[in-house]
Order: sequence, then C-alpha cells, then structure tokens
Amino acid sequence: MSTSATTVIHEHEEYQYLNLIRRVMDSGDVRPDRTGTGTISIFAPQNLRFSLADSTLPLLTTKRTFMRGIVEELLWFVHGSTDSTLLTKKGVKIWDGNGSKAFLESRGLGHRREGDLGPVYGFQWRHFGAEYVDCEKDYTGEGVDQLRECIEKIKKNPTDRRIILSAWNPKDIPLMALPPCHMICQFYVHLPPASNPTAKPKLSCLMYQRSADLGLGIPFNIASYALLTHMVARVTGTDAHELIIQLGDAHVYRDHVDALEEQLKREPRKFPKLRWAREEISDIEDFVYSDFVVEGYQPHPSIAMKMSV
Repeated sequence: MSTSATTVIHEHEEYQYLNLIRRVMDSGDVRPDRTGTGTISIFAPQNLRFSLADSTLPLLTTKRTFMRGIVEELLWFVHGSTDSTLLTKKGVKIWDGNGSKAFLESRGLGHRREGDLGPVYGFQWRHFGAEYVDCEKDYTGEGVDQLRECIEKIKKNPTDRRIILSAWNPKDIPLMALPPCHMICQFYVHLPPASNPTAKPKLSCLMYQRSADLGLGIPFNIASYALLTHMVARVTGTDAHELIIQLGDAHVYRDHVDALEEQLKREPRKFPKLRWAREEISDIEDFVYSDFVVEGYQPHPSIAMKMSV
C-alpha cells in the first residue's frame, strides 16, 4: 500500500474519533451546560485506542491541529505552572477565556490577578496537597510530585499498579478557574518476553476524561497525552506503545455541529512521526519546544470552532 499523505487508510485509528462524533450528533441527548451554549452528549462511549509504536503521533488529520499550542501547554503542565499569561506571551491563548478577570470573578476568584488559574493541572501533577497561594510562589519541594514518582516507579518498579497521575483534588477544586477535564492517567509497562529478555520495555497510558469537548478539546487531549507518553518513555528508557482514552460525558457543542459535519466528509491521512531533536534528554524538565520534531504531518485545512467558556 502507498504511504503517501493522500492515501485512504480504511482502518485508520482516526475513524474512532470521527465515528464517535457521528454517533453523538445522531443519537446523543440534548443537554444544557455550564457555558450556556448547549451540547449533544452521550456517556461513557467505547475507549479510543491509538498506537504510539514506531514513534507514531496520533495528531488528527481531518483538520489541522495546533501542534505548537499542544506542546507549549504540555510543557507548562510539566513545569507545574498555573499562570496562563506565560502561554499568552507565546501566542498560545487557549486559557485566556478562563483566565480573564471577568471569568475569575464569576468563579468567586476575583481576588486573583488575571491569568492566575489556581491549582490546576500542573500544580496537581507536581505539588499535589501543597497549599496554593498564587501563581507567583515557588512551590519547590512542596506537596507530592506525582509526575516524578511515576517516572521513578516506571524505572524501578515497572509492574507497580499505582503508576498514577491525578489532577482531580476535591479540596482544591473551589480554588481552580476550571476543574480538570482530563483528570487521571495510569501508566503500564509491558515487560520484554522471556524469549527476548534484552528487548526494551514498552509503555502505555490510560487516561480518563470526565468532560470531553469533541470538536475542540479532544484533538488537543489525544495529542497531548500521546506526547506525554512519548516524553515519559524517552526519560525512562522504554518505548511508547499505546494511548487509551476513556471518556465520561462526550459531547458536541451545538454551535460546532456545522463545522463537524464538514470535518466528517474528510478522509483521514497517515499519522505523522515524532522525532527528538536532541539525544541527551534525560529528565522530564529538560524538554523544550524545539525538541519536538513532527515529520510527515499533512492534514486537511483548519476548521474554525468557537470555544465555549
């Protein structure tokens, strides 16, 4: 089979995503939502599964995905940052709506400066249980560094069933501009078979997402957790193997329907590959944007969709 970007791959993993959108729009419940936009929703659809083998990156191809924004946000999480203005300064404005003064005031957080999101994802990943003050404070050594613990377990105790990274902290939710949507993930190390004990272990990730915006959010989330798995594999001496995503409330915003109908007409193209620009990356905090080299990404054009806040 040809591997050109325009080849139709009938078993393409992207059809899991497209078929889910079709199912939601055809048979989902029409529901009100927090933003006032309204959604069409189903609950707990079948898992989405994406191979990460051979450096594959499941970056959706039926519309162009904002790769730079995905990488910069992920690095922001990894460094435990909760200041959305750091992303804004890099031209990544995905958190601007939730970090605005008006939105913070609507959440009862008007005492915070604009862009201070509270103890959101990165804070929980790196400082779970620490007392949140503001986005300016240095929290080094405070709380549980879950990300570091996951990496150490993968290296030293790969069959541990507790290699878990959680962003859901009920105590801190009232302090967050937005409670976590992608709330927990678990890593699993596939050990080499007895017939080939010197082979590299493989690393898979299962992520649970309580609230899934299929039009805008899920393309980001698939790519972000795929990248996180590749990063963790890189620093633990394993090979990225598979990403599995379980959704809770899987929904389409009603003002995204026309755009998604257009997207559903498109045929998926071959997923790109991820290559590291440097070989000497050994720590999860060593990654910078220029390390991520995406090869062979030839998607269909972008489709505009409004973000509901």
